[in-house]
Amino acid sequence: MATPPPPPPGYTVTVSPPHPNMPTPRPEKRLTPPPFSSPVVSRISPQLSQQDQLPSSSSYTPSIPTPANGIKAASPVPQFSTPPGPPLFSSLPQPVSVPFWTSSSSPQLVPFSSGSSLPTSSPSHYSNGSVELQPEVSDGTKLSMLAGESPYVLFSAHKVLKHKKQANVPSLGFGVLVSSGREISPGPQIIQRDPHRCQNCGAYANLYCNILLGLGQWQCIICRKLNGSEGQYVAPSREDLCNWPELSSPLVDYVQTGSKRPGFIPVSDSRMSAPFFLVIDECLDEAHLQHLQSSLHAFVDSLPPTTRIGIISYGRTVSVYDFSEGSTASADVLPGDKSPSQESLKALIYGTGVYLTPIHASLPVAHTIFSSLRPYKLNLPETLRDRCLGTAVEIALAIIQGPSADISRGVVKRPGGNSRIIVCAGGPNTYGPGSVPHSFNHPNYPYMEKTALKWMENLGREAHRHDTVVDILCAGTCPIRVPVLQPLAKTSGGVLVLHDDFGEAFGVNLQRTSTRAGGCHGLLEIRCSDDILITQVIGPGEEAFSDSHETFKNDTSFSIQMLSVEETQSFSLSMETKADIKSDYVFFQFVFRYSNIYQADISRVITVRLSTVDSVSAYLESVQDQVAAVIVAKRTLLQAKTSSDAIDMRMVIDERVKDIALKFGSQLPKSKLYQFPKELSSLPENLFHLRRGPLLGCIVGHEDERSVLRNLFLNASFDLSLRMVAPRCLMHREGGTFEELPAYDLAMQSDAAVVLDHGTDVFIWLVWFSSLNFII
Repeated sequence: MATPPPPPPGYTVTVSPPHPNMPTPRPEKRLTPPPFSSPVVSRISPQLSQQDQLPSSSSYTPSIPTPANGIKAASPVPQFSTPPGPPLFSSLPQPVSVPFWTSSSSPQLVPFSSGSSLPTSSPSHYSNGSVELQPEVSDGTKLSMLAGESPYVLFSAHKVLKHKKQANVPSLGFGVLVSSGREISPGPQIIQRDPHRCQNCGAYANLYCNILLGLGQWQCIICRKLNGSEGQYVAPSREDLCNWPELSSPLVDYVQTGSKRPGFIPVSDSRMSAPFFLVIDECLDEAHLQHLQSSLHAFVDSLPPTTRIGIISYGRTVSVYDFSEGSTASADVLPGDKSPSQESLKALIYGTGVYLTPIHASLPVAHTIFSSLRPYKLNLPETLRDRCLGTAVEIALAIIQGPSADISRGVVKRPGGNSRIIVCAGGPNTYGPGSVPHSFNHPNYPYMEKTALKWMENLGREAHRHDTVVDILCAGTCPIRVPVLQPLAKTSGGVLVLHDDFGEAFGVNLQRTSTRAGGCHGLLEIRCSDDILITQVIGPGEEAFSDSHETFKNDTSFSIQMLSVEETQSFSLSMETKADIKSDYVFFQFVFRYSNIYQADISRVITVRLSTVDSVSAYLESVQDQVAAVIVAKRTLLQAKTSSDAIDMRMVIDERVKDIALKFGSQLPKSKLYQFPKELSSLPENLFHLRRGPLLGCIVGHEDERSVLRNLFLNASFDLSLRMVAPRCLMHREGGTFEELPAYDLAMQSDAAVVLDHGTDVFIWLVWFSSLNFII
């Protein structure tokens, strides 16, 4: 009989509110099993709160009893009696992982004291030689045993309707938001051995499995087949099985280091070992260039000394800077009108120049290069200047790959996570491959734009194949043609962000980009009970091919190839029931598999059980309004590709609210009107904010801004998504305090400023009264 490990200490997680789900009419795509909708990845915003910092003392995380399924109910919105601390834009966030929850009420892992023990279930009946199938642990016991639940899986409802016709009402559907969560840290949920998996469908052993104690066999919750455990689950009682993390916690991390170093966290500078290139637009006016130079100087000063960096600038030509010339700014220049030839690339890679170097050896040279940049000299408007951004990224990618890339199965594997190419752009790509004409009035503009989109997408895929992320940070007043550049960022797993200028906010995001933790080779596997069908997936990934992951004999999982693995991302899954559900529970298992920045292969397994009900009122009471609002918003925004689409989607939202009232509300006496169900009281308000806010409303002016916000939202975590849909309204008074108001109460007062926090942007209304008039 295998001896189980000693009982690990538990941990608690306090979760902020989840809420209800609604699918939107007319989904944009339908893929084979479910339609997968992959918006452009966009994860950084200059106005985002300092996610890397601990919650301020004014924040409050309410303690909420955990239901039997382990999922938390909504918590009240924090009330502020003192002003929240402003973002510290002048300081570099520490290179730590960003939690899935990004608000001041972010849940924190709170370990028990080392002397605490996990409560166990009531004694199981065990007799010598018995092979009884032990029933699942009771709900209350599991709750005490868990002490907390993963905040990375948020369902729109905590119960599932048994009747298909009721459950599949399209206006109020069923879905889940799922995120890979935090970077792993040592703890009881870390397992450094191979997992026990069902040999039939591939599901992982978990706390909801039935166990044959005498034989150590476990029954899969997905396909109900029995599987062996190599004797490890043989135990005299169910309590002893709680010593196994996968049988006592809904979330566990399986870690395979593949490294000879002890443990799975190596020396601190290994996370910075992957190189990155700065690709700089040299077609800037003097004012913009000065701001950019200041940001670049501060940026390289903040880098760890072992960071390898390369610098490229581009206009009509591409200048690749050589760090071997001492303190002199020296560059090899290549033409920008076409992709670099193999001969020119070999001359760079095998030549005597040094184009990637540790910053500690070349910091003075980097400063010299930045100082040597000169403003654009020709008397041309910004929109008419030639920029060969595509060629510059091609060259940077070739240098990162180097002469001796270790290629296995077509993927370049490098230590230390993804390499990065950071593009500092002040205008569109208008010269060379992937370019578009200067003017929209060009007779062949639609065809050239379509060609440019395809070229950028292929370049991004090539970068992703070589574990290189392309981040595009744009600034200035020149429209950059976001739809053309987005495929490059999207398919490489990078981010595209707009800024007003190259000043402080740009500089902070530049630093965040270089220190952002992220994994590579990410794969999300989703397994559900047979009664559940995934109908749509929205998020930063694409459907995985069967040869990209291991398969089992009867594996019905849906797999998503993640373009990058970061805590601030989430996937929105819409689901339906295939037929009337007979069982009392349905099960879901989400598995994130990826290689992290410490060269470890991670399999994060999250298992959830939801109860089924016949009563519509019981179902409505379990609906989580805010989660449902976010899922509805993501499905709606997926259709709103243009401003005219956004207008259409406002009417779709109106019709959705009417249909929910008709299907789930009660008819008013002596009237044809229906009352909206009281259990969903906050859902219409959230959808109202979606309708008038920056995502669908007219607050945001330029189409580039709308496009970036849309794609940021489609990939964002729940907390940021919720703020983008339903803002927080704070009134700042002269005494220096903030008073939180309902977001629909925007009444002005002469002694107060109203601050509307929309997650990515903060809108401030000020009122000045004079004897004659007032100005807003």
